[in-house]
Order: sequence, then structure tokens, then C-alpha cells
Amino acid sequence: MANVSLKKVVKRYGREEVVHGIDLEVAHNEFVVLVGPSGCGKSTTLRMVAGLEDISDGLIEIGGRVVNALPPRSRNISMVFQSYALYPHMTVRENLGFGLKIAKQSDSEIKKRVDEAADILGLEPYMERLPQHLSGGQRQRVAMGRAIVRNPDVFLFDEPLSNLDAKLRGQMRVEIKKLHQRVKTTVIYVTHDQVEAMTLADRIVIMRDGYVEQVGTPSDVFDRPANVFVAGFIGSPPMNLLDAVVASAGGRPVGRLIDGVDVPLPGDVAVREGQEIVIGFRPESFAPRGYSLHGAENSLAMTRPVLIAEPLGTETILFAELGGREVQGKMLNPRVVKAGETLEFTLDLARLHVFDKASGKSLRG
Repeated sequence: MANVSLKKVVKRYGREEVVHGIDLEVAHNEFVVLVGPSGCGKSTTLRMVAGLEDISDGLIEIGGRVVNALPPRSRNISMVFQSYALYPHMTVRENLGFGLKIAKQSDSEIKKRVDEAADILGLEPYMERLPQHLSGGQRQRVAMGRAIVRNPDVFLFDEPLSNLDAKLRGQMRVEIKKLHQRVKTTVIYVTHDQVEAMTLADRIVIMRDGYVEQVGTPSDVFDRPANVFVAGFIGSPPMNLLDAVVASAGGRPVGRLIDGVDVPLPGDVAVREGQEIVIGFRPESFAPRGYSLHGAENSLAMTRPVLIAEPLGTETILFAELGGREVQGKMLNPRVVKAGETLEFTLDLARLHVFDKASGKSLRG
């Protein structure tokens, strides 16, 4: 069983601690993505699992075996890097089989494994080419194939798509998803791109400043963010976040925005009058009447001029002002909207998020 366990894992460079006691359990065959902004510690954590960075404190287990002191070659892992790390003077076939050749596998075994990897990744037409004659996507498939041939317990990916253009990244996400479905093994994948995380992961680990902010399925972190950081990081366009103060209106608690708008708060939120909070809502929850996923029931209507309209085909992103800030809404099945046009927006109260301003933590039950 190729499960991976991190127990109170710490990394220090001199006196500076950059990873702070991470606990994480990755199940056998699970696809887990570490995501967060640059410098959050995600790549350092991956490199500690790989054995490319020493652990300052804590334990890392792979398949129930403590690997803290083991070199990378003894951990039965394969790592795919951002830079592909192909040998430029070797053909695709030679690149795929080189690690097996060093491990003194027989020629017949090398050919068998290389041919299997080439079939899985569609590399057969390119086997005699040098890396310089391949596209970025083809080079990345070769890098993945070189990992496959080793039959590792765990695949580690370190931002493998960041060098590709947007269209190719989308194609390669599909390829990686297919690869995981065909080659049943454990995957730990690092990216700063939350779209990659949402589309690839069984579970997402969101990191900031060397700490884990939340672990959950893509729907967990999207629908139930644990704090303001996760709420603002996950989602494209990002969640709107507005400062408010808890007040009472008509016998029920509301969040009073800076511009005086009262937003009724969900019944499962434990708040006190005068408490400073942050109200969050995603752009799809703030839409012109008749152009949304939500109905008029349990919604708050307000009239606002459109500041900017960004048509995207099946939807248009609209910018308006609320709570003293610029917010984004989504208009589904849109018509043409011009800047300065006044629309009646509805805010879906059932999908509000409420956070304590001081701690940043979610207040929803």
C-alpha cells in the first residue's frame, strides 16, 4: 500500500522555519494537490517527501516505512519536474529507458516497460526524436513516461505545467488525469494554479506561509472555505469579500456594510451585535435579475450601475460597487451590457459566507 504520511514535519534553514509542523495523510492511489502562493512551502514539502530536502523535525512514511534517512533512490518514488529534465543528446526512447538501464534491468524488460509507457502517453511516433525536436507538451509527456517506467509507489509532480501556454496546460491536465486513471498509484502534485488543483485533485491541501490552511475535496474548499484566505484564493473569479458589522434589523442579525446596506445573515451563523465580520459571496451569487442560477426567494435585491462588463461568451463578468468596494458578478446567458448601465442585482443569501474579521475563520456551522 503506497500511502504517504507526514507527521509534524518541519523544515528550517538555519534559524528560519519555513514549514511548520505539517500533518498530512495521503491514501493509497489518492491524487492530492498542494496549492498556494509562491513561497508558501509546498515545493519544499514535496522535496522533503522525495528526499531532495532534509527534514528538520517530524516523520515521513511511505507505505508504512519511515524514510527520513533514506536517499531518493531508496524511496521508490518518481518525480516530474517543471523543467522536464530530459537528456538533450538522447532520443525519447533512450530518455525513457535510461533509469532502467542504470538500474541494470535486462534489455527485454527495458523495452517492455518503455513500450508500455509510450502506449499510455501516445509517444510512439516520437521515439527516435531528440528533445529539441519536441513541443513542450511532448517533452512533458516524455518526463511523465520516464517516471512511469520505474513502476513507483508514489508519483511526485512539481509544477509540471507552468512552462506551457494556457491551451496546452488544459490539454496536459486531461493527460495527467487519464494517466492517474490508467496507472493506479499515489500522486502528490504541487501547483500555484488553483484551476489545476480543482480539476485534478481528489483532495486539495491549501498552504500559506508554511502552514496548512485547509484540507478537503475540491467541493469542500470551494463551498465551505475554512477562512478568509481560502475563500479568496480558491475560485475564479475570486470570492467577493466585504467588511461589515453585525447589527439587528427587524429582529434578525444583519451584516451592515460600509455604505449602509444591510445583508441578512444565515441562521447557522453565531454572531453578536457589534462584531466585526467579513461577508463573502462568489460572483455567481451576485447577478442581474433573470440572469442567475438562483431565484428571487431568499435573495437581496439592489440596483447598481455597471462599472465594467467583460463578455466571455456564455457569461459576462460585471463589476459594480457594493460595501465601499468593487465587486464582481456573473450574468448567465447574457445580453449586451454597457458600462454605466444600471441593473437590478440579486444576492443569493443562501450561499453567503461569513467570517470573523479578527481571526479570519468561518462562522458558518
